[in-house]
Amino acid sequence: MAMKSLEKLNADLTRIASEGTPALASFASWVLDHYAEVAFNSIRGLAEQAGVNSNTVIRLAKELGFDGYDAFRSEIQTALRSRTIDYSARAAALHNRTGTDVFSDLIAANRANAEVVFSAEMQSLLEGVIEPMLAARRVHSIGVRSCYSIAHYFSYVGGMAFGNFATVPAQPGAIMDQLSQVGPDDIVVAISFEHYSTEVVRACQIARDCGGRILALTDSHRSPIARGAWQVIPLPMAGPQFMPSLNSAFIVVEMLLAAMAARSGQAAQNVRDFEARIQRFGGYVRV
Repeated sequence: MAMKSLEKLNADLTRIASEGTPALASFASWVLDHYAEVAFNSIRGLAEQAGVNSNTVIRLAKELGFDGYDAFRSEIQTALRSRTIDYSARAAALHNRTGTDVFSDLIAANRANAEVVFSAEMQSLLEGVIEPMLAARRVHSIGVRSCYSIAHYFSYVGGMAFGNFATVPAQPGAIMDQLSQVGPDDIVVAISFEHYSTEVVRACQIARDCGGRILALTDSHRSPIARGAWQVIPLPMAGPQFMPSLNSAFIVVEMLLAAMAARSGQAAQNVRDFEARIQRFGGYVRV
C-alpha cells in the first residue's frame, strides 16, 4: 500500500475512534497518543500496554488498510522518523513488557540491522573510504555521550595500527582545539544520531570551515552532520531499547579498521610494536 503520512494516520485513527466498534474505537483513541509504543512493541507487548487483546491490535491494523501488524508498525516507525522521539518515550514503551518479549524484538531488530550493515551496498560504501583514510594526513574521531565510546574505540584501535590517527578529544574545549587545525588532507569521522549532539554538529561546522572532509556515521541523510559531508554512512539503529542501537556503529568501525589493516603494509608491524611496549611494562596479565 502507499505510504501514509502521520497526518493521514491521525485522520484515519480519529475516524475509527469516532465510528468504530467500542473496542476498536477505544484502542484507536489510545494509539493516537501512543505512537512510540506502537513503533517499539510486538503485538503482545502493545496489547498489554493498551489493555486490549491481540486480536484488537490486528483488527485495527487491517481497518487502517495494512496487511497486518508488522506493516502497521513499520509505517509508524517510518512516519516517526520525521519527528524527534524522546528517549523517555522509548523507555515508557518498555514499561511492563516481559523480558522474553523484549528480547525477542531486540534480537529481530539486530538481525535486520545486521542485514543492512552486511549488505553489498554498505560494503561498497565502506570500500570507497578505505584508501582516502589511509592516505589522510590525520584521521580524527569525534563523538560525545554514548557515541564517545565508538569514537574512542575507533581512535584507540586505529592508533595501534596507523600513524595518522589522532587521539579522540575528551577534555573541555579539546574538540575545537583539535579541529580548528584540520585541513583538506584531514578526515573527521563524526558520530551522532538523534538527538544530535550540539558539540558534534558544531565540530563538523568547524572542520568544514577549515577545509576538512567529514565522514558522517549517523542515522539518516537528514542528520545535521550529514549536511556537506564528504561521505555519509547511514547506520541502521532500530530496536525496542530506549537508546538507538549502537551495534551497527561498532560493526562499521570494525569493518573499516580491518579493511584498512588489510591494505596497509605497516599496520601489522605497528600493532606488534604496540603490544611489545605494553608487555614490556606489564600492561597485560598473562594466564
